Amino acid sequence: MTAEARQTTLALLTSRAPGGTICPSEVARAIASDGDWRAAMPMVHGAVNRLLAEGAIRLSWKGQRLTARAGPYRVAMNIRTRD
Repeated sequence: MTAEARQTTLALLTSRAPGGTICPSEVARAIASDGDWRAAMPMVHGAVNRLLAEGAIRLSWKGQRLTARAGPYRVAMNIRTRD
């Protein structure tokens, strides 16, 4: 399901305006077939960690860029990957 979380993260980001962000819970809600989106959060965090390591996404909180996932965060497509 981590692959699904990765694919859903990228799909949601692609559907947003350039520079737009998503909350990781949006991804979890989209992939939770039984409605228990909180149970899907570890998979979402795993996908986010991998996408971040690949340089595909960037993280922020309240407008400040984050170098790693910690506490609350928002996800955006890395500008370099939108070309």
